[in-house]
Amino acid sequence: MEFAHVSVLALFCLAFVGIGATPSGEDYWQSVWPSTPLPKAFYDLLIPSGKTTNLPIRANELNQYSTLFFQHDLYPGKKFTLGNTQSEGNIIRKIGKQRQGVTDSIWLANKDKQSLDDFCNSPTAKGEHKHCVSSLESMIDHVISHFGTTKIKAISSTFAQNQDRYVVEEVKKVGNNAVMCHRLNFEKVVFNCHQVRATNAYVVSLVDSDGTKTNALTVCHHDTRGMNPELLYDALKVDPGTVPVCHFIGNKAAAWVPNDSVDHPCVI
Repeated sequence: MEFAHVSVLALFCLAFVGIGATPSGEDYWQSVWPSTPLPKAFYDLLIPSGKTTNLPIRANELNQYSTLFFQHDLYPGKKFTLGNTQSEGNIIRKIGKQRQGVTDSIWLANKDKQSLDDFCNSPTAKGEHKHCVSSLESMIDHVISHFGTTKIKAISSTFAQNQDRYVVEEVKKVGNNAVMCHRLNFEKVVFNCHQVRATNAYVVSLVDSDGTKTNALTVCHHDTRGMNPELLYDALKVDPGTVPVCHFIGNKAAAWVPNDSVDHPCVI
């Protein structure tokens, strides 16, 4: 069985880094996927356990996460202003009040002032399966267990600082029902890894006003019944469960999808 093979591989990897030694997150990553660089989106997981950081998502980065649009808007030549064009002030204000992972605010309502423990132990939204991880090792184990194989890849965005106007150059579908792992907006380093059913993941190549190219990880939800109704209506004037809705994913997140073409993850 493939999963049994994965278990044997994991044991071999631990032996490889040294019996009796405690491998770092980077060592563990390289033991599973040799010569594959760690995505920058996961760098915070290398911070020693117990140490805190500043809030990871700065105010000028909120627009990366708060741009909602329809799936038919994904075509070359389409212009985007990050933060939504229909109701930018409303959606930024609502998301800005919240301390947890801003992507989750699309899915769950009434989460103002929620603690980290409350969030990680709270019930999931409709169609969502989530798991909080505080180490790179835990994330690797979780996604391998979920997919039952090491043949997976992590894809993340490369938004530039201080840029919010883009034109779509190319759209490439990279997988279905991806597992999203993104940093929660707390001082403690914790990532929320969650899968939401009936989704498609894309890499959208964007070009900003000075010609600089950016890759935007994008997720489109075909089952939107669990989405926050206020955010959806403010941004797109639609109700949950009616039409597919898409959003960009910021730099502090990555999508895990099956990788059928090569034996190690490719980082985009």
